[in-house]
Amino acid sequence: MDNRGAEIQPEDDPGRRLRDEFLLDPSIVFLNHGSFGACPKDVLDAYQGWQREMEKNPVEFLGRRSAALLSSARESLAEYLGARAEDLVFVSNATTGVNTVARSLSLAEGDEILTTDHEYGACDNTWEFVCERTGARLVRVEIPLPFAREDFVERVLSGVTPRTRLLFLSHVTSTTALIFPIAEVCKQARDRGILTLIDGAHVPGQLPLDVESLGADFYTGNCHKWLCAPKGAAFLHVRPERQKLIDATVISWGYSSAVTGHAGFEAYTGKSLLERRLQWQGTRDIAAFLAVPKAIEFQRAHGWDHVRERCHGLIVETRSRLQEMTGLNEASREDDFAQMAVLPVPSMKAEELKETLFARFRIEIPVTSHKNQLFVRLSIQGYNTRADAGRLLEALGEIFHLDRRE
Repeated sequence: MDNRGAEIQPEDDPGRRLRDEFLLDPSIVFLNHGSFGACPKDVLDAYQGWQREMEKNPVEFLGRRSAALLSSARESLAEYLGARAEDLVFVSNATTGVNTVARSLSLAEGDEILTTDHEYGACDNTWEFVCERTGARLVRVEIPLPFAREDFVERVLSGVTPRTRLLFLSHVTSTTALIFPIAEVCKQARDRGILTLIDGAHVPGQLPLDVESLGADFYTGNCHKWLCAPKGAAFLHVRPERQKLIDATVISWGYSSAVTGHAGFEAYTGKSLLERRLQWQGTRDIAAFLAVPKAIEFQRAHGWDHVRERCHGLIVETRSRLQEMTGLNEASREDDFAQMAVLPVPSMKAEELKETLFARFRIEIPVTSHKNQLFVRLSIQGYNTRADAGRLLEALGEIFHLDRRE
């Protein structure tokens, strides 16, 4: 098989033209945007520009300018997210956002954290850590596949007990790539006096997002995945009435009454309680945060609503063709995923399949599993083409000896 992916793609494919905006290796069929994203050249230039600006005078940049620069970047992100800038802080990734909330809550023995069996492993670890130290209990509700959206809210709320303190859900799941209908769950949880924390790691840039209308007490999301910002750019949104609950995982200057509000210390503290506690965590590179507005600008300039629609259509087409080849049941309906979906494949060792796809076919794609069903998790971003999807189908056909019908 010819592994030179860039050479077999039609020049008029819109994905091929957009791929020129990225630095991706042309010899690789990159179908794994969901893991770490990919940064466009223009956004990377902005990121590196901020790093160079910092190094001209690090004291001035971090000590005197950073508060205003971060405020401006938050304003841009807040407008994009449908939120108020004062309710947002930058964090390095969504897992950090989850940890910040999880380790801030006052939990007692017997308290319950209600979640599902589709959550991200690192966040499961976070809750297990917190529960071990507080005596709280992590309760997982089973969400079976194929996914039935209409049953989701009732299934989740069936796990509520008088000891439920917080509901923790993914907006888009990692292993199974499902869009959970979280707005109604958040509303019903609020009516019952239960806090909600939503892991939106895969949402910004992949789904239209209006954070305030969703109604979660805490919402965290990555900018470096589907929004295509530089690595290490994410946010935590906290409803105003919940901000007093949140502490930083690193205690720094914002906790000192001696400097809070003093002129010249806003970079270290900030104006709001949320800023004071979370903005300054010691010396760190804030360039990724400052480049987020450039990522938003990049997607707007390239008509990203249309790009998302094209990407979703290519996933629908690809999984339909693979289903004809395998005869395996789909994990969800078409409206339960966006630019990322899981495609069921025959049974084999997950690591062996992942390694074979990369080593033999030069396809970068994750292999996941849920309840003993094996999947390839297909991410289609704006730079992907129909030829990329065709290469995946051809590779899976060879590996599993499937009849590929055109």
